[in-house]
Amino acid sequence: MSVIINSVTESLPAFLAAKSYSKIHVIVDSHTKRFCYPIIKTLLPKHTLTQIKFGEEEKNLNTCSKIWEDMTTASLDRHSLVINLGGGVIGDMGGFCAATYKRGIDFIQIPTTLLSQVDASVGGKLGIDFWGLKNHIGVFQIPKSVLIDADFLKTLPQNELRSGFAEIIKHCLIMDKDKWEVIRKKDFEEQNFTDLIAHSVAIKEKIVTEDPTEKGLRKILNFGHTLGHAIETYFLGRPKLHLLHGEAIAAGMICEAFISFKRDLISLRDLNQIEEFIYSVYGKAKIKESDFQAIVHLTAQDKKNKGNEVRFSLLEDIGKCGYDFVVSKKEMIQALEYYS
Repeated sequence: MSVIINSVTESLPAFLAAKSYSKIHVIVDSHTKRFCYPIIKTLLPKHTLTQIKFGEEEKNLNTCSKIWEDMTTASLDRHSLVINLGGGVIGDMGGFCAATYKRGIDFIQIPTTLLSQVDASVGGKLGIDFWGLKNHIGVFQIPKSVLIDADFLKTLPQNELRSGFAEIIKHCLIMDKDKWEVIRKKDFEEQNFTDLIAHSVAIKEKIVTEDPTEKGLRKILNFGHTLGHAIETYFLGRPKLHLLHGEAIAAGMICEAFISFKRDLISLRDLNQIEEFIYSVYGKAKIKESDFQAIVHLTAQDKKNKGNEVRFSLLEDIGKCGYDFVVSKKEMIQALEYYS
């Protein structure tokens, strides 16, 4: 897999010139059709298009059926290319559809959100939500290329930028103490996103190369995600309380940093710094005591689990993370109490 950070007006024509695809199919959502597709449309030869609705709620089998129908109607063969133009939902689902259509055809990711540029598009994790459970059905399949252009970020509202920033924070906390010290001393608006995108991609590529199918080291990328995904899933479908992925992961990182502290893995000073910085960017999500049991129940479906054990990735220091920590329901409740 090649990850290219450059203007898409240069990287996309160069990629296509080196290949000879029989057909090209582009997948967009209602937002990227309006704001991003016009940028690449003129760079492409004749192609077909699938447009889906915007949002995590669309990341399901029904939408996959529409995509597969459009691929079939367009007579895509195994020498065709799918281009996923969008955020994490498009990348995850479009890649999943490409990886399963005719047992797999080539696809590339052109991530258009900060979240997808620093996380979702890199590493070959593909999938959809099922029964309300996030990324419950999926495969590992590396895209032929990931083309990252920071100019797409100009199309994003602030809350979407903040959502992606949570993964940047995570990458610093699990693998780069020095970078953590740099970002935590700056306000969100002062961050150098071009530099941080390259930094996050380098960290994720290093981890994924060593452990492509998440048998060991790659699990550290899930710091903040065991409780974070449960929080996100719990509030999905509650429009007034809906949290973006990064907002839920931010809450999850505070909870899981607290568990790390309670186990004497990090210091109170470290916990306070993490908490203070994350609150300064995201504020506090409104999680009530009456929500705790349902959130903890959802962690039973986490993909890192083994048997009845809920397994976490926890900080062992700033810039160092361990995995396969078995965490009890009592500890999770205590962490949610601490956060709330």
